[in-house]
Amino acid sequence: MQSTPQFSISLPNETADAVRAKVASGESATEGEVICEGLRAVMARDQAVESWLRKGVSSAYEARKASPSRAVSVAKGGARLAPAHMQAAEES
Repeated sequence: MQSTPQFSISLPNETADAVRAKVASGESATEGEVICEGLRAVMARDQAVESWLRKGVSSAYEARKASPSRAVSVAKGGARLAPAHMQAAEES
């Protein structure tokens, strides 16, 4: 009896080449390991975004609700950011 499910997937050539290269270089033992590592990275990213939404965005929203007078309109926010954006554009 098999302990892990098997999947059959299709990858674009460039992605398949990258998977094969990871195995050939010894970074990963198998193609499946490469795919699992990638999925773990995606799951970690998703968890980080979820955490940011729950903690950072939620707390900012609650603070805005508690003190509406501290809110800044889109126009005012844009006006505040414009000088920094212009400077960054000139430097690049």
